[in-house]
Amino acid sequence: MKLLCRALSIFLVLVLVAARAASASHAQRDEIVIGLIPEINIFQQMERFRPLSKYLSEQVGRTVRFTVLTRYGNIIENFEQHRLDGAFFGSFTGALAIRKLGMVPLARPINLNGRSTYAGLIFVRKDSGIRNVAAMRGKRFAFVEKATSAGYIFPLAYLHAQGVKDVDAFLGESYFAGSHDASMYAVLDGKANIGAAKDSVYDWVQTKDPRIDKELVILARSGEFTSNGLGVRKDMDETLKAKLKSTLLHLHDSPRGLKVLEALRFKRFIETKVEDYQSVFDAAAKAGIDIGTYAFRNE
Repeated sequence: MKLLCRALSIFLVLVLVAARAASASHAQRDEIVIGLIPEINIFQQMERFRPLSKYLSEQVGRTVRFTVLTRYGNIIENFEQHRLDGAFFGSFTGALAIRKLGMVPLARPINLNGRSTYAGLIFVRKDSGIRNVAAMRGKRFAFVEKATSAGYIFPLAYLHAQGVKDVDAFLGESYFAGSHDASMYAVLDGKANIGAAKDSVYDWVQTKDPRIDKELVILARSGEFTSNGLGVRKDMDETLKAKLKSTLLHLHDSPRGLKVLEALRFKRFIETKVEDYQSVFDAAAKAGIDIGTYAFRNE
């Protein structure tokens, strides 16, 4: 009898554990996880998107959680390994996700400057003596990440267009700063001679730090790329896709939504489609990059 009672106790414990595990698994499925690229300092990035997380959760009826990915170039790997439901892709990572994952673009923001696009910049210190590509020979270049349009693809295409076919041999050294603001400060603080960043981040940092305007000079500017927009996995429930998209597109219609936009430093969201990424595909081709086979992962 004692053995029977003991066996029943063990069985009940196992059933309880299995039930809790199933419940946790179900809760996890009910959570929508959206990745954020490390465009700026990751703590500032999370602070910006926290109000949107709460708002989307309330409007969609499911917990929406944002997570900042450690590297730009690893977003495709993270998307698959961590089973992300979506991400605010940069223009180049968005192009990668479209090509490699069949990602479905939903919406992108209009920035405070009234644009839903951004440009890439190449800049140096004013006292560097560098004013053209010839003067960049042998110098140190701070790129952002291998999977950024403004922070790598554009400068690569620009140098190619100026006759530099072997960028590594031409430059004395290059490295990846990890974020657009980090690339700016690398040049500002003399850790690199040349840097690249997106103009929206450059303008934002410029408003906070007067040294940017005083000590840096922009040498080149790219064409327009699509701003970071929300894209989701292709097999996401169609009703859920529609709710997420509609909530973003109508964010500016309510006082609470306007507060969320204020934290994000956006005016509103507009619809984004696959064809909006064509400028990225074109820039990649000019840089000699095949997006379909591109080794985008940064170590």
